[in-house]
Amino acid sequence: MNQKQVNRIIKLLKGKDISFDSGLTNIEIEKINRDFGIIFPSDLKLLLQTELPVSSGFVHWRYGINSEKGKQEIENRLNWPLEGMLFDIKNNSFWLDKWGIKPSDYKEQKKIAINELAKQPKLIPIYSHRYLASEPNEVNNPIFSVHQMDIIYYGNDLMDYFSNEFNIELPISFGKIKEPKRIRFWSDIVDLNN
Repeated sequence: MNQKQVNRIIKLLKGKDISFDSGLTNIEIEKINRDFGIIFPSDLKLLLQTELPVSSGFVHWRYGINSEKGKQEIENRLNWPLEGMLFDIKNNSFWLDKWGIKPSDYKEQKKIAINELAKQPKLIPIYSHRYLASEPNEVNNPIFSVHQMDIIYYGNDLMDYFSNEFNIELPISFGKIKEPKRIRFWSDIVDLNN
């Protein structure tokens, strides 16, 4: 996304009663990187530095770096994919063959799952249970809807996602990615669900 596209998306989202605050500063971005161990791909970074969505459901990054309660809220959102995976391992017999034979002890299952997920691209919360992959650190990563291990694509990129989630129509001149980029591990989970 370029600045013109970001400005248009923000204008359209404001038309859907989404509230915005001033964009994140470089210092705030650095603090988010340090505090939460994430690096925003440049398209998401451009959006968040232009204006920061703060309506309910969005991640209020500024609040997260300036208050303990806000920090905990963001950490909970960052841990949501892991918590959902652990729930499905314990209650719905989720297990990936490449992890080896599933141990009978849940503590051992949990240890393996945590170690395996730590090797995968971190998911950055965008809105509600929608996430953008932090890797590869480039534009046009897809948005995933994450509810336990029921994971699907919810947008081929950020523009497509906002169009889908908030029913906004973007100009044809913005272009449209026809297929989501494959993201290590997470695209495999989407494939398993299809």
